[in-house]
Amino acid sequence: MEQADLKRSLGCAAVDALVRSGMKLGLGTGSTAITVLWRLETLRREGALRDLLLVPSSFQTEIECWHLGLPLASLNDSRLDGRLDLTIDGADEVDPDWNLIKGGGGAMLMEKIVAQASKSYAIVVDGSKLVSRLGQRFPVPVEVLPEALTAASRQLEALGAAVELRQAQRKAGPVVTDHGNLILDARFQAPFDPRQLESAIKEISGVLACGIFTRKVTDLFVGFPDGRIEHSRR
Repeated sequence: MEQADLKRSLGCAAVDALVRSGMKLGLGTGSTAITVLWRLETLRREGALRDLLLVPSSFQTEIECWHLGLPLASLNDSRLDGRLDLTIDGADEVDPDWNLIKGGGGAMLMEKIVAQASKSYAIVVDGSKLVSRLGQRFPVPVEVLPEALTAASRQLEALGAAVELRQAQRKAGPVVTDHGNLILDARFQAPFDPRQLESAIKEISGVLACGIFTRKVTDLFVGFPDGRIEHSRR
């Protein structure tokens, strides 16, 4: 199965299994999250889903919701009161304990806020994202205030990381997040304890968020090239 078709199937599987009318939903960022939006729009148009409120985790997701006519809300909206029923998102890596590395799209700050506000947290990935330990293939993204760039880099290096400022692909200069910050990609060659490292990075002054997610994942959808989709729940 082509990668785009597999992502579409994964998005449909997650929505069909978990989303019900009246839900307050957090939405991830990236190509997999967009397929979730397409499925939500189709079911809403057909009348199978009603009265949804959606909280996007990035401008990318928000703009796609506008295009599809999906109803948006903020976590500060009185109808939500800072609480969500479910968030569906992707990940760059998933370890055997369902800890994650996220932030390849640069939206981990809002992704983490939305995830922590959610009663249930579903992750949708293809099988290549499963790893025996975090950090095998992807660096840990760290969002920092521009004023903290050098100091935070040095403290990440002290934790054992090789650190690079993430550069934009289609413009000169660094990637700038939706909140006007910079991203450091911290690559750890040695194995690490996800909870301990997440906590240590959060203690660095000027760090807004890091891409290690240890918030409990309740549902994991994994797609494979033969079209098979496995849904596990904890």
